[in-house]
Amino acid sequence: MGQPMTQAELTGWGRFRPVATVLHTPRTAPEVATLLQSANPAIARGNGLAYGDSAVSSGYTISTRRMNRMLHFEPEHGLLEVECGVTLADIAAAMLPRGWFPPVLPGSGAVTVGGAIAADVHGKNHVHTGSFRGCVVWMDVIDKNGRVRRCSSTVQPDLFDHTLGGMGLTGVILAACLRLAPVETGWICQEQVTTSNFRHTVAELRAARAAPYAVAWLDGLTTGASFGRGVVMKGHHARYDDLPATLGSRTPRDAPSTRLRFDWPKWVLNTTSMRAFNALYFNRASTRTAPQLVDWRSFFFPLDAIDLWPRAYGSRGLLQFQCVLPHDTAEPGLEHILRATQEARCPPFLAVLKELGMQESAFSFPMPGLTLALDFPASPAALKVLDRLDAIVIENGGRVYLAKDARLKAGILRQSDPRADTFAAYRSEQGLDAHFQSAQSKRVQI
Repeated sequence: MGQPMTQAELTGWGRFRPVATVLHTPRTAPEVATLLQSANPAIARGNGLAYGDSAVSSGYTISTRRMNRMLHFEPEHGLLEVECGVTLADIAAAMLPRGWFPPVLPGSGAVTVGGAIAADVHGKNHVHTGSFRGCVVWMDVIDKNGRVRRCSSTVQPDLFDHTLGGMGLTGVILAACLRLAPVETGWICQEQVTTSNFRHTVAELRAARAAPYAVAWLDGLTTGASFGRGVVMKGHHARYDDLPATLGSRTPRDAPSTRLRFDWPKWVLNTTSMRAFNALYFNRASTRTAPQLVDWRSFFFPLDAIDLWPRAYGSRGLLQFQCVLPHDTAEPGLEHILRATQEARCPPFLAVLKELGMQESAFSFPMPGLTLALDFPASPAALKVLDRLDAIVIENGGRVYLAKDARLKAGILRQSDPRADTFAAYRSEQGLDAHFQSAQSKRVQI
């Protein structure tokens, strides 16, 4: 059966600046190989969870969602072989009853394995576990000649290293073998601590370093003495003996999600309504001082409870900005970033802070320090303030996350991350730059 092909206009998860493309949805490696024989440059696309234009090409965009089989599982060692279109939530749901769980999860379970590798995603436990590369035993990548190359940290290590975090620009990821982590239940024992201001939030987040998982929500709209107040959440996998009899199961039932079926009008989500929501969220968290048992989906993927939640930002779309600053500049630098958004009267509607640990890779995002992710309604004012935030990142020796980017300029990328030149040189030396391109790679010139 031939593969479907359609003319389409695609965006990233932020629904910002559609790109006209030819969308293909192959099911097999030979079908992918045939596509790569075309003169059109191509990029692979999983579920389209990258916020910007890193998974869409003005040539061919190759959807991998039909390549979504789990191929083989070794229960003795927790080794799972999957095709690239399997989602991380699919893996967690299938493996939890067997006592295994993905060691690294980003903020959405709808991310595919191919996307997780391409962005080398990180989670709430990077300090202890590292990024997604730590659980990848090997992967199969199809190159510009249609040849499937299996690579690992010891076999074709250059391809392995540049593909993890390479944003799909080294070839199409077809399959991977993942090393899962043993767990007893699908419940998370969660503790919440409310903080009074930004410095208090940073101190509590760093104090939570001993916890397996830790993350902080920030109120980006408060000013004065409560500027940067937040909620620090830490958690660990509950043991079976920790569960009360009333729960009845090691594995929580799946809760239905709510789907936003239309774009919200612009007046619904605004600074006033978000101030009210943030106050409600903060006050509710302040009453929950005792540890709680929460299901794994609620802990790892809170926004997945609302399907297509970017529609809340309306047709304008949203822009996310995520940076990491090294420890020695992180606290003053991130405070400068937050204050700059308020001075521009363009505060973020969502702000999340995490700590990152050591990272060995050619082009992956993490480095030891603090990472801050901010969501803004797309607008000329937001684009202007984001340019200012880029400058603050460079001043403080940080870098930005390409998986969240929709508007970064090439020169700014190279000032913040000199590895961009090295990565671009690798692509050129391997003859990849003419074959694998995204709208983002052309924009930032990698």
